[in-house]
Amino acid sequence: MRNFIVVAIVSLFVANSAFAATCAEQAAEKKLAGAAKNSFMTKCEKDTPTASACDAKAVEKKLAGAAKNSFLKKCEADAAQTGGPSCDVQAAEKRLAGAAKNSFMKKCEADAKK
Repeated sequence: MRNFIVVAIVSLFVANSAFAATCAEQAAEKKLAGAAKNSFMTKCEKDTPTASACDAKAVEKKLAGAAKNSFLKKCEADAAQTGGPSCDVQAAEKRLAGAAKNSFMKKCEADAKK
């Protein structure tokens, strides 16, 4: 009986660690950079649900603890409401900045209101 409990606990840790890695963490583990990293991130994020896009954004913002939990809750709620990632998450995924980001955000938010 004791061996069964030990095996069950170990298998839970192994399963949890396999599913916990976000696309950003996987890219870091593989030591990808440049075009290879961009290609991997694009494919990984398309293959995974919206939650991982929110996780990736939280990692980019270097959030932890309560701030991360709050951000993830809002990000996932926005994604569920609009049927996809929030405008902010989409802009981050596209790596937009400055005027391009502002233009994208205006259009995205207008489309979300329709």
